[in-house]
Formats: sequence, structure tokens, C-alpha cells
Amino acid sequence: MLRLSRPAKIALAVVVAVVLLFLYAPLGLVVLNSFNGARVAGWPIDDWSLRWWGAAFGNDGVRAALGTSLVTAAGATAVAMVLGTLAAFALQRHEFFGRSSVNLMLVLPIALPGIVTGVALSNTYKNVLEPIGIQLGFFGLVVAHATFCIVMVFNNVQARLGRISPSLEEASADLGAGLGQTFRLVTFPAFRTAFVAGALLAFALSFDEIVVTIFTAPPGVETLPIWMYNNMARPTQASILNVVATVVIAFSMIPVYLSQRLARSIHLR
Repeated sequence: MLRLSRPAKIALAVVVAVVLLFLYAPLGLVVLNSFNGARVAGWPIDDWSLRWWGAAFGNDGVRAALGTSLVTAAGATAVAMVLGTLAAFALQRHEFFGRSSVNLMLVLPIALPGIVTGVALSNTYKNVLEPIGIQLGFFGLVVAHATFCIVMVFNNVQARLGRISPSLEEASADLGAGLGQTFRLVTFPAFRTAFVAGALLAFALSFDEIVVTIFTAPPGVETLPIWMYNNMARPTQASILNVVATVVIAFSMIPVYLSQRLARSIHLR
């Protein structure tokens, strides 16, 4: 076991603290300034207020964008939960020609730059589907988000399935349980926490996605990150942007935190 000297531990702790401060201090300032009652955000804060929170949630554009983000993320997560789980079972439980290639194709969207995925899907929608009369509209945006959300569920479920002993399912079958009953009472409870953790990560990833959304959102549809992007250059919206950014941070961090707790509970079993 590697043992660090006391000076090395102190130096490492200082480096970690500096890195964390560099990463999270700007986010902290955004959250604090969302409670700044002044018209122009500044530091230190002299007027603590919920003024801009009221203004933000009274803004029709913000409410519509928040609703769009929630529906899009929920839809993409639902698709990812179904397809990611099915893909995990297919690749974990069965041997077939091209298995490694299919695995690569499932993981590839999360590794590709968002702009590549966005351009590819946009070209497909406009140059392939629309000429033959297929208009995906909002569903196309959900599908676009699902392409990179699937891997979150897939990776979590596949890893968990690899740790489930086949003897449990065999014992269930020997006792007379059918395929559906075995899945419901034995298999699903065994990978349920990994399934939920993957779904939470997929939701967080979809909720704050902007690059793919820019290329695939139908005209007039704004998610919360797109609304922020469109209003960045408007000085009158600066204070409201701090509130919206705080909401995005919360909706991104809470699912990630919960998924980490679930993942930790899996490893402790």
C-alpha cells in the first residue's frame, strides 16, 4: 500500500482544494447572485431578495422553456430506460456475430462531440426524412436526446447484470416460475438500483443539453439552456439568467447526486 508523508498529504489536499475552488466558486457566485436584489449583479451582495426568482417564474418564456426541458428529458429518459435495458440484456446474456460492434455503436454517441451528433441528426431529419414526408417535430428532439442517454442506462444495467448469478434465475425456473414472473421477482429487483441510477444520469444529461438541441429542436421550441443562450446578450435579463442558471444547476446536480448514492449502495452489497 502506498503511504504518503504528512507534507505530501498536505500538498495534495491544497491542490485538491484549489481545483475544487476553481471549479465550483463560479457556480456558487451564480447561485448567490440569484438572490441579489440589485438590478446589476455585483459583489458583495447588499440587498438579499427573492425579487428575481419571482420575476423568473413569472416570465412566460422561462416557464415554457422549463416545461419543454422537463418533458424532453423525461421522454428521452423513458426511451433510454427501455432501449438501454434491452440492449444490456442482449449483449450481456447472448453471444452473436457483431456483438462487439453493436456495443461500440451504443457507446459511441456519448463519446462523439455534440456538434457531430447534432449535425448528423439534423441532416437526417431534413435531407432524408422530410423529403419523404416524415416530420418528426418535437419527437425528433426527444429521439436526438435519447441517442446519448441510452448509454447511461445501458452501462449501468450491463455492469449490474454481469454481477447477477444465473443460478438465481435457474432456481426460480426450477420452482415453476415463468419467464415474466422470474424477471419481475428475481431479475429486476437485482438490477433495479443500477437501472434507476442510469435513468437519473440520463435525465440530468438531457436536461442541460444544448448543442444537439440547437440542431434538432423544431422552430419555436426552446429548452431552458436554449432560452439562456438566446438571452445572454440582453442586459435586462442578466439577473433572471442567474436564477435560471441556478435551476439548471439544481436539476443537473440532484439526479447525479442520487445516482451516486444508488451506485454506492450497489457496491456495498
